[in-house]
Amino acid sequence: MDTVEANEALGFASDAREYEFPAKILKALGARKIRLLSNNPEKVRQLEESGVTVVQRVPCQPRVSKISRKYLETKKSKMGHLLKGI
Repeated sequence: MDTVEANEALGFASDAREYEFPAKILKALGARKIRLLSNNPEKVRQLEESGVTVVQRVPCQPRVSKISRKYLETKKSKMGHLLKGI
């Protein structure tokens, strides 16, 4: 199973991470607008819904190897991660 299938088989969401609490921390620190290093569009969406404006999403291009390729393909195809060359 890939990471999404394994989480769902265990009864979890494909990605159960939530970003409301990190958004509260950012706002408490006075960060209302950020540049975000991430490939995850869900992270951008949740932060913005929580009141933190993502002024720029900076891509994080991981090294692709034989070991990581399948994992990264799953992230892109099933979770919408923005990855080049995958």
